[in-house]
Amino acid sequence: MSDAATPATISASVPSCMPAPDLERRDNLGRLTSLAWFGGQTRAATTSTRWLVAVDGSACSLRAVTAAAHLVAMGQGDVLDLVNVQPWLSKEAAECELARRGWAATAQARQLLQASATPWQLHVLMGEDAAAIVELAESLDSLGICIGSHGWTAAEAVLLGSVACKVLRLAKMPVLIVR
Repeated sequence: MSDAATPATISASVPSCMPAPDLERRDNLGRLTSLAWFGGQTRAATTSTRWLVAVDGSACSLRAVTAAAHLVAMGQGDVLDLVNVQPWLSKEAAECELARRGWAATAQARQLLQASATPWQLHVLMGEDAAAIVELAESLDSLGICIGSHGWTAAEAVLLGSVACKVLRLAKMPVLIVR
């Protein structure tokens, strides 16, 4: 992946109420694969202690955001990194949809953090959800991953697939599962 901080290339495809991303990454084919917004702040220093919170717009992901914000308020970290993972899109669809979908899915979480004055950064990625979440947490050197659980039974999780269970299996760092 290349680090190309050129938000102007996609600014034409995002709604006017959404700011241009501060960072974008593309694969070796030039396909947009990830975007980041730094929450109106400069990029957090690498020495910041941070929690990664998976957000999909559901009520359980908002409970995870609330729990992680509480950890920061108690001094257990400085910044929350919100991550939203979208399924793989074609090169053309990624240009038009990746930013819009990720921004929309995280709207309530960002509002909650702004209201509580909790520093945040948003990362919107394409890929397989659990693997992308764990890889981002490792690359950011996160304290841990906070993720909401729908509270499914074991049978439902097997049949429907539980991102929280997959993250728990893949992660080598603490995982806080919020119900």
